Amino acid sequence: MLERIRRRYLLLRIDCEKPPSEKDFLNALRSSITRLFGEYGASQTEVILVEYNPEMKYAIIRCPHKSLPMVRASIATITKVAEEPIAVHVLLVSGTLKALRKKMQKYLY
Repeated sequence: MLERIRRRYLLLRIDCEKPPSEKDFLNALRSSITRLFGEYGASQTEVILVEYNPEMKYAIIRCPHKSLPMVRASIATITKVAEEPIAVHVLLVSGTLKALRKKMQKYLY
């Protein structure tokens, strides 16, 4: 019998002078995963960018719960996006998008 995929949603804070574009941020995240874990590891993470807000400097990504440690490790290694220095921090991890949006109010506003 097939196992249901349990997902995790991560709220990320992006610290930088000039926020990168959505495409550049996603490329940096995926290349970081590939550098650390290779192509096979990157295929297991199935990272999806749910929401990206460059004005408020945050992003929400989704991944399977089994690959959460790999994704968190990869996020910590991101130091440059499009030749701009950057730091990305995981603020929250939640099992549902609704719960994450409720909790994120006190972290971002």
